[in-house]
Amino acid sequence: MPYVPLSWLAEHVAVAPGTTAADLAADLVRVGLEEEEIVPAAVTGPLVVGRVLSVVAEEHKNGKTVNFCRVDVGEAHNDAPGTGKEPADVPSRGIVCGAHNFGVGDSVVVALPGTTLPGDFHIAARKTYGHTSDGMICSARELGLGEDHAGIIVLEQLLGAGDVPAPGADAIALLGLGEEVLEINVTPDRGYCFAMRGVAREYSHATGAAFTDPGLPENLPGGPPPAATPDAVVVEVDDAAPIAGNVGCDRFVTRVVRGIDPSAPSPAWLKERLTQAGMRPISLAVDVTNYVMLDLGQPLHAYDLAEVAEPVVVRRAAPGEQLTTLDDVTRTLDPEDLLITDSPDGARGSRVLGLAGVMGGAQTEVGPATTDVLVEAAHFDPVSVARTARRHKLPSEAAKRFERGVDPRLPAVAAQRVVDLLVEHGGGTADPRVGDLDRTGHPAPVLLRVDEARRLTGVDYPREQVRGLLEEIGARVETTEDPEVVAVTPPTWRPDLVGPAHLVEEVARLAGYDEIPSVLPTAPAGHGLTRGQRQRRDVARALADLGLVEVLSYPFVGEVHDRMGLPADDERRLALRLANPMADDAPFMRTSLLDSLLDVARRNVSRGLVDARVFELGLVTRPAGVGVAASPPADRRPTDDELAALAQAVPRQPRHVAGVLTGQLVPDGVWGRGRAADWADAVDAVRAVAAALGAPVTVEAAEHAPWHPGRCAGVRAGGAVVGHAGQLHPRVVAAFDLPAGAVAFEVDLDALAAAAPTEPVQPTPVSTYPPGKEDVALVVDTGVPAADVLAAVRAGAGELAEEVRLFDVYTGDQLGEGKKSLAFALRLRAPDRTLTAQETAEVRERIVAAAREQVGAELRS
Repeated sequence: MPYVPLSWLAEHVAVAPGTTAADLAADLVRVGLEEEEIVPAAVTGPLVVGRVLSVVAEEHKNGKTVNFCRVDVGEAHNDAPGTGKEPADVPSRGIVCGAHNFGVGDSVVVALPGTTLPGDFHIAARKTYGHTSDGMICSARELGLGEDHAGIIVLEQLLGAGDVPAPGADAIALLGLGEEVLEINVTPDRGYCFAMRGVAREYSHATGAAFTDPGLPENLPGGPPPAATPDAVVVEVDDAAPIAGNVGCDRFVTRVVRGIDPSAPSPAWLKERLTQAGMRPISLAVDVTNYVMLDLGQPLHAYDLAEVAEPVVVRRAAPGEQLTTLDDVTRTLDPEDLLITDSPDGARGSRVLGLAGVMGGAQTEVGPATTDVLVEAAHFDPVSVARTARRHKLPSEAAKRFERGVDPRLPAVAAQRVVDLLVEHGGGTADPRVGDLDRTGHPAPVLLRVDEARRLTGVDYPREQVRGLLEEIGARVETTEDPEVVAVTPPTWRPDLVGPAHLVEEVARLAGYDEIPSVLPTAPAGHGLTRGQRQRRDVARALADLGLVEVLSYPFVGEVHDRMGLPADDERRLALRLANPMADDAPFMRTSLLDSLLDVARRNVSRGLVDARVFELGLVTRPAGVGVAASPPADRRPTDDELAALAQAVPRQPRHVAGVLTGQLVPDGVWGRGRAADWADAVDAVRAVAAALGAPVTVEAAEHAPWHPGRCAGVRAGGAVVGHAGQLHPRVVAAFDLPAGAVAFEVDLDALAAAAPTEPVQPTPVSTYPPGKEDVALVVDTGVPAADVLAAVRAGAGELAEEVRLFDVYTGDQLGEGKKSLAFALRLRAPDRTLTAQETAEVRERIVAAAREQVGAELRS
């Protein structure tokens, strides 16, 4: 994210006196630049200028030589002679320092006790090497001004002997360390705001402050840059395979600066600004190119001219080519990569110098012995740069800007700025040779109806306001033959403005988003939640009433099917693999909610929630029978056949509901021992889901992974199995680190909802006659499911059965081996009369007969 120091911004726009970083954030947010963070001052507390009065070198037992110094830090901070700390002839402070690059009479930067340095490093007086060190003499690294930690800062070398203030002067202001910096969030379409030039323009839009565009040739300190010369460094663009129809490079400016002092340091103000922007100062040539990039938005690159052989060729990579980039990584290049190459030994474009717009190569980088520099300022295709940066995982500062669009009119101006700074601070001389290969075109005009802003925003902007706001952003607005339409030519630094809607957004943004009224549309009568939405809410509410908690898990899974014990031929093993998964260990779309829900339960259990009860409503992906459709071109609307083929290639995604219950369903308490969740609770949850939908279901014994074969129920609705419930297999429980006895259920909610009646439920009158009660105990084989016996009892009872409930299951020697007794409580009631004893007895006989015929039951005697 870009960092905006107020002092730097004020060089391009008239920032109001007294403006703080918070004020700046408030101004910029009005034009769509959000505050990310306000970075506080790097140094706080008493950081002052000191003059070294004496230096006594002392060698200690560990072999280290340290200096005990007396430093004059100003009348307000010095210790008076004879105070007991360290006696001296003149007021001063005693400080221990391990550096040796300074001497008596040098001016240094002193952090007095109470100072806080970068990294939250607090300075205090302390006893060390036999002396009290009453402060610290600072290096550039300790102040966050660079990486030099070997020697302390000598201000005469940094500022010049005549510019060093007296001892005791505030060094925070002197070195620019007390300034707050605003970090802003820039959206991808506003790439020009990655430069101080763009932020200053937006501040001008927000406040009306006067703005001087540093990217215009006429605003350069020395006037417009020189024109191209015939003897310039030869540059050729050979792009036979452009990406997305765009040639990889349409402008390439070269400048040469000779005779630079390799040891010349970057000026303090430049280092300070780079540090404030989050970049590390390296060397003068590199720092200057980085600074101009941050200021104008044009990435640049500096080559050691002695290592470059003409002609310079911009081309695509050949298969198998390699490049060692500046980060010392050797990369194998892709044929789509755009390269900067040169021609050693006369072989045209044979040596790779760098990845165009991304990162340079190590072979021609500017080094400690470089005296002649070749400056490159080019304009590269955003798509090409973006793909290369992602392909090689190189999100460089240059790539961030190129992939968002850089002003193609900037290269000559930016190169001139670099030349001027190298001449001024490096003692170099600008070579008269100037190269400018320019194949850029002008932005295409956009036709805009003057009432389009009102149509899209609902605000009646006057015609002149629309025109004025578009001209304010740098666009050229011209009339056309149609008085209701204007031709708007966007500025070169706004490649995102390609349609009428983009221009309307600019009008709304600059006029103020707060001018757009917030009006809720009136909902038409008779509309509300769809039937499916109501059903899903009813299901969620029913499960919540049972004590389950709804969760939402990612639909991306890894190799879970082996852990779930799915057979090799199970259709759930056929999963859709993603081409670009979010995580390498989760490349598949889930085919079952339990694929991800079991991991959710495992995570909760691992964090101490042993009694977990979770459920999820979500989509699963079943790609069986799905083919592959060709992608239609983007330059036209797909045909009906192409759309049909795409629809056929989309896998089926039914909506399921699933849940997992572990641990105790009823905790232990004063009422007695609790009860663990068992398979019947999973079945009850499915019945609650079915009841919420009004769908009749039957339960039957089943074998279906990942459930225990003997404790799994299949749920049938509308003649088909729509889900399963029961106790998880012990191997599955162990594979997911769940408590023993964990249970689960999963139902195809779409199929269950389809089995529900669509007609409204007709209420039946409540009978006022008293009920008759009967208990029936039936003996059946132990392998007969209780649900089958219950169905037989209901069938035998007929319409008189108001309620049939299984209340007891018994096995024992009295029944014989392989037998069990099921006891049912019946509540019988007629709508028009009181049932007689004979009628209830007849119901009982019918129940016994139906049970004998359907499941081989006998009445228990």
